[in-house]
Amino acid sequence: MAGVVEQRSIDVVPDDERHGSAVSQFTLWLGANLQITAVITGALAVVFGANAFWSLIGLLLGNLLGGAVMALHSAQGPRLGLPQMITSRAQFGVRGAVVPLALVIVMYIGFFASGSVLAGQAVGELTHLGETPGIVLFAAVTAVAATVGYRLIHTLGRIAGLVCALAFVYLGIRLLQRADLGTLLHDHRFSLPVFLLAVSLSASWQLAFGPYVADYSRYLPRHTSARATFWWTLSGSVLGSQWSMTFGALAAAAAPAAFVGHEVTYVVGLGGAGLIASLLYFVIALGKLTINILNTYGGFMSLVTSVSGFRGQRTLSPRGRAAYIAGIMVAGTAVALLGKDSFLTSFKDFLLFLLTFFTPWSAINLVDYYLISKERYDIPALSDPAGRYGAWNLRALTVYGLGVLAQLPFLATHFYTGPLVAPLGGADISWLIGLAVPAALYGAVARRDTARIPDAQPLPGERTPTGSGG
Repeated sequence: MAGVVEQRSIDVVPDDERHGSAVSQFTLWLGANLQITAVITGALAVVFGANAFWSLIGLLLGNLLGGAVMALHSAQGPRLGLPQMITSRAQFGVRGAVVPLALVIVMYIGFFASGSVLAGQAVGELTHLGETPGIVLFAAVTAVAATVGYRLIHTLGRIAGLVCALAFVYLGIRLLQRADLGTLLHDHRFSLPVFLLAVSLSASWQLAFGPYVADYSRYLPRHTSARATFWWTLSGSVLGSQWSMTFGALAAAAAPAAFVGHEVTYVVGLGGAGLIASLLYFVIALGKLTINILNTYGGFMSLVTSVSGFRGQRTLSPRGRAAYIAGIMVAGTAVALLGKDSFLTSFKDFLLFLLTFFTPWSAINLVDYYLISKERYDIPALSDPAGRYGAWNLRALTVYGLGVLAQLPFLATHFYTGPLVAPLGGADISWLIGLAVPAALYGAVARRDTARIPDAQPLPGERTPTGSGG
């Protein structure tokens, strides 16, 4: 079993365990994005008022902007050999990092739940067990695969990328046999608020990968080009998500009554009946399995990082690993079963609300890594509350809090709308504020704290310092 289950958790990946090439990021993120939840994200732009023409442009713009931020996080993986969120200790302190970590864990559970609702419908139809047993069965398979870890995740990504790409080509042909593309794209009327909603939906989709994207590039050899990692990650994620979202937007425009609220059955019915329907249910479940494993694995990493900040633990037994993953599975399954009947509206608000908390984190992390620390982190100090980064960095936490608060006047969700949304015609630009404000504030604050920046410290991976956990 030890040869099958991944042994690393939040400790540094040594050079002799590094493997693969940056191309692996393309196949993983292509497979992770060719799936039903991305389809629904694209459909939401049309459901909430945009025409198909401007929805597609807005979705592409959001995917490119959010994907660039996400891919910059991915490029940190080979350089540091660490999971994404543990590097937050360099900004927020060894224990202060628990603040964004707690919110990240909520994100993982939310995405696990939303994915399980859709996959549970497919598994329930495929096995004839029904939706609720389908959700539970899907969650259990996800947990087992996440326990095995990194290599299986990339293998599934390659398989899902190929299988789901073929399925989406077929489904696209079937959709265009029922609806004329020229008719769907004929309406060119522009509305800024709903256009910005489309941008925000796809940008939030991409930005939500930021807290765990480096988890899946950290095993790449340390000499892997940061540029190659960036571009392969960006291209796989943008191609997969835009492909899925385009299908969703066109489906919602072509048959809003049949699609909305019945997304899985509509997609399968579009493809056909009998054996083809069974294959499509399998494809939907496979696509969701790929991304839900990422959510479970990322949640596991974040939980371990949170606990170890207080306990000092950097390695984990197989039993401990399984316990953390089981906790994520149980919580996500419970949310899925409770929220499955009001999925569509809840998911849209969930996506936009997530942006409020993750754009400031992304801005602070990227400014610190690329502009302040110049890609140099003192890895042993990331595990030492009395070290270079301290236990709590109140300045960074204050900037993070201000970054969240600065967005509230511009935020538009079902349960809260800021006072500046109406003057902007209903447009939600909170995520742009959430990137710009904390980036500027953190840059000003962090440049004065020169003691945090190692001068002659070797870059991670050039050697594994004593006590780094590698």
